[in-house]
Amino acid sequence: MTRKSVLERTANNTALDGISIDIGLLLLRVVFGGLLAAHGAQKLFGWFSGPGWRANADGFEKMGYNPGKVFGTLAGLCEFTGGVLLLLGLLTPLAAAIVLGTMINVINTTWDGGLLTGKGYEMGLLFAVAAAAIAFTGPGEFSLDAGRPWQRQGFVWGVGAVILAVVAGVFTLILKWVL
Repeated sequence: MTRKSVLERTANNTALDGISIDIGLLLLRVVFGGLLAAHGAQKLFGWFSGPGWRANADGFEKMGYNPGKVFGTLAGLCEFTGGVLLLLGLLTPLAAAIVLGTMINVINTTWDGGLLTGKGYEMGLLFAVAAAAIAFTGPGEFSLDAGRPWQRQGFVWGVGAVILAVVAGVFTLILKWVL
């Protein structure tokens, strides 16, 4: 028994059916990447009614990430950069790894709030799963990666992105606990 890919199983009834997966990936990347970049901009620049850099750094200190200036800036940069790269579909496995590693820390920080409480880790988990899914599927044809020599997607690149994210996320947590 052989397994067929999603593309092979998709019946192409019209010429547009062949690009429906790429349109879906474009929508996912633009909305998810855009929202994540906005979260980062809130932390770094105070845009979109965000706390701004100083208040963000103070918040990270209160969460036990010392020094808060370093960890708060790192979190904001990771959210902003990872979000913009995903939105554009550029360096997609790396972008997904940046986001997933950041979300590992978000999940750790919000774990005590539980799941589906409004104060817990559901948003971090949702963002982590979306990033991992994009790492495996790739950005689709409507991206800056599409057709370029550096375009990477598939199982090996998805696993690589997840491993890189876990290593970076756990390393950050170790630094949090040690410093």
